[in-house]
Amino acid sequence: MSNADTDQVIIASKREHLGNRILSLWEQYNYVVIFIAILIAYVVVAKNLTWGSVMLMLRQSAVIGIMGFGMALVILVGDIDLSIGSGLVLISGLTVMVFNATGSIFIALLAALGLGIAAGFFNGILVGLAKMPPFIVTLATMLIFRSMALYISHSRLYELDPSQASFSLFHYQFGNSPFLSIPIVGLVFLLVAFACIYMCTSTKYGKKIYALGSNAKAAKLAGINTEWLKVSLFVICGLLVGFASFINVAMNRSVSPATTGVSFEMYAIAGIVLGGISMSGGKGKVAGIIFGTISFTLVSRIIDAFELSTEINNTVKGIILLLAIALQMIKKPSKD
Repeated sequence: MSNADTDQVIIASKREHLGNRILSLWEQYNYVVIFIAILIAYVVVAKNLTWGSVMLMLRQSAVIGIMGFGMALVILVGDIDLSIGSGLVLISGLTVMVFNATGSIFIALLAALGLGIAAGFFNGILVGLAKMPPFIVTLATMLIFRSMALYISHSRLYELDPSQASFSLFHYQFGNSPFLSIPIVGLVFLLVAFACIYMCTSTKYGKKIYALGSNAKAAKLAGINTEWLKVSLFVICGLLVGFASFINVAMNRSVSPATTGVSFEMYAIAGIVLGGISMSGGKGKVAGIIFGTISFTLVSRIIDAFELSTEINNTVKGIILLLAIALQMIKKPSKD
């Protein structure tokens, strides 16, 4: 082989190596590129990107983002929880009732967290121990939770009692006030995000989650109690739904049993997918959920900027989600 041929082979090899490296980085961090693309689209369409608008997006992402982290933990082991939207409305409504009865923000928080844990444990026992299909189980509890919320309220609004002494602290100062120009609920969302990221990346428990999602049989043979691990993940998911419910009440003051939380499970899944988490389980960086959730909020803001009819909103969101998934499917070619 001549020197020229050798040089050509080396150049081709370097190009292939560079291409594989780029595709590898794309697989790991495509959620950042998608976020930046959506952000640029928002800036072009809305022509308004200020610190205030960024903080508003963070605030609007808080409730779905917190629930999204809970859902992501379940999805990472190959399961799903369709009940989180209905769980949100039921727990939010009951949290309002507890606050109105006691006037205590702390007791209301404990009630929200306790109810979330109970709902998650119920789902987890049926999925993890009884080995019922998670789609069917959580579809059933989705219907149950929404129905219970309607029945308990007689289809009327749950509304915080403004005569309670701590009402202003709960609704205005916690739910709708900033700290150093950052919304308090946005800071809470980021704290939950960092806690989940740490758990998944730096603890044995997090490694067990990815091991179970990647290969359930191998995880079982490695000594992981896969049944109770699934139960614990549904409990954490329920806990985060309960916390999101508390924040939802603080932000909005009232809860409609018919409309609150409708499609929130789908929005959470959309944020998870945009964040690069694989729906088949075992793959994806939990940190991507921050980008994915805010990306989905940005899409809503773009739709608002175009002043499109509300009836077409979900169509646009669906199209953008499909495009994002198509881009994420660009992968490094496997070697046979």
